[in-house]
Amino acid sequence: MFRVWYSTESFADFIINNTNLRHDNVIKNRMYESDANNPSRFHTMPDHIRKILYLDAPDIIVERDKEPIFSIEVTTEAGTGHNAFQRFARIAASVENDVPAFYIYPEGAIITRRGANPCWDRINPLIFQALESVMNIYDIPALLYYFPSDIDAFPDASAAPHIGTKGLTYDSDIVRYPGCPDGTSAEMQHMFAAINEIITSTSTYGVIAGRTHLLRNLIIRSRRSFMQAEFHSKSLGRTANEMSPASATKQIPTHYLLNYLAQYETLSYSIGELLGSRENTIIYQVNAAFRGDPYPGALAAIDYLLCREGKTYEDRRYNLILAFGNVEIDEQNKTISITDINGSSILDFFSAVQNSERHNLLTKNYSDLGSNKISRYYMQVRYGSTYSKVKHIRVYSYFADAILFPDGSLWRDA
Repeated sequence: MFRVWYSTESFADFIINNTNLRHDNVIKNRMYESDANNPSRFHTMPDHIRKILYLDAPDIIVERDKEPIFSIEVTTEAGTGHNAFQRFARIAASVENDVPAFYIYPEGAIITRRGANPCWDRINPLIFQALESVMNIYDIPALLYYFPSDIDAFPDASAAPHIGTKGLTYDSDIVRYPGCPDGTSAEMQHMFAAINEIITSTSTYGVIAGRTHLLRNLIIRSRRSFMQAEFHSKSLGRTANEMSPASATKQIPTHYLLNYLAQYETLSYSIGELLGSRENTIIYQVNAAFRGDPYPGALAAIDYLLCREGKTYEDRRYNLILAFGNVEIDEQNKTISITDINGSSILDFFSAVQNSERHNLLTKNYSDLGSNKISRYYMQVRYGSTYSKVKHIRVYSYFADAILFPDGSLWRDA
């Protein structure tokens, strides 16, 4: 039996009716994203689905006999700069749990700026390299398919027939599939074919064993090769470090970081061994006020692009540091400094965490709990506030070895 967990039911129907899922017994269920967003319902999600939601929620998760077999994330946002990575943590959360992930993203979207002709805002090709890095580490598919658009047939955006929808083409059945990509397009047909291969593999070998065959599958190998070719053709000779968000990073010797953090050491406390175990450190600079999107997904992508060599943060070659502000390297004193003109403060981080604590039931007595909150309380006993914090706090604290602000810092000891 298949079960489709969805954020939007019409998109679930779109996937079911265009793939071999339509031939099977399929149950649909609404997916609740987190305890922060859906405190009255999230605790009802089964544990094997919650494991994929620990960072962020994709649009669809499909399971077979209570084992997830793939997830899908779809967006219509223009993909320049950091934006292509906004949803990357969702892809990472799926693949880190050995669940194949599909990412539907426009090759380009039309934007119109005041005083200028409409133009195509094209996808940042570094997204392909980031997905390739994830596949290299986990041996699980993480595949991108273009949301269908006019970009190939109408390079002049002014002439695009769908300029009113940013050049994107939607399914003609607007009653059953409102807001869904054109299912007859070549890109969606390719994706449906890959989904069918996963369904067949899980039928033939079982869900767990079937995953080990997927990257050898010809349909999936072909898409992976296509993605690598897209990176090389669209990067125009630029290296990964010349493209956002990697271009917003600096590499420093780790002892510069430790010298900076030494201000927090006391006679009774010294920074732990983890940071010092890596010779060099990558710092991702965010020159913006403290907030979420697109930076959490970009941080996750930088981990896989520049730092990660294995399946956990302990398997990094380089420390991964998130800094809100501009990082200056002080070669003379072998340290760093942080300046900021956007008003970012560590108090912003603490405020976001404290605001999330309103969802915390663990300080309450049994007599304070209504029957409808007991199972949620029990979930929090097991997982603490993992699912109760807002998304960007969950992602930042999961990926960053340290977070630096001009007025304070947080770090891991192990």
